Amino acid sequence: MAGGWSRDGAVQDQIEDTITDAVLAARAQMPVGESRLTCTLCGDDIPEGRRRALPGVHTCVACQSGRDRPVATGMNRRGSKDCQLK
Repeated sequence: MAGGWSRDGAVQDQIEDTITDAVLAARAQMPVGESRLTCTLCGDDIPEGRRRALPGVHTCVACQSGRDRPVATGMNRRGSKDCQLK
């Protein structure tokens, strides 16, 4: 049920567009090309299974895990009313 000037289903369309944009952005960041035999960060060998599963990989699992770890900002960016009252 849409309200105001929006048509029915507009909210769902917006959600689907947001998900599509996130998927496309993630795919654009995936490595492409030929995989390296050794990690660019630590120099360790990259396992054959990882190179086959993820073409264009440049880092070992341990180094990539460290790079993928989220950085805590200490802020609530969801915009809930509780955080806006502070």
